[in-house]
Amino acid sequence: MKGILTKDISASVAGISGAIEPSTLKADYPDASEAIIGQHGFNLFWIGVVTLNSGFFVWKGNKNAIFLAAITGGLADLGYFLFMDLGGYVNFMPGTLMTIVSALAIIASFYYYFKQRSLN
Repeated sequence: MKGILTKDISASVAGISGAIEPSTLKADYPDASEAIIGQHGFNLFWIGVVTLNSGFFVWKGNKNAIFLAAITGGLADLGYFLFMDLGGYVNFMPGTLMTIVSALAIIASFYYYFKQRSLN
């Protein structure tokens, strides 16, 4: 099974941690590390699919999709903020900037939802 879903783990880690010098991440990672990075990548993929689909339904006026998008995409981005942004492993552009944009989108969606709810 090894090699089916994995690539160079050093390149993967360096690609994610843009604020770290890539040469410091060059190592002979164990196979379990490759599996962990792959599992995280799979999780990010399905979170992205759910959030993208939710965005379509928000655009179509489904108010429940706001909460689905906020829960899936928002909590995934919260983890990114806590461990990558606050850890200093990513650059402001695009890493931290996208965290701010995501938070503002969630706040604006909730504001709109609760404002419309109070008008009815």
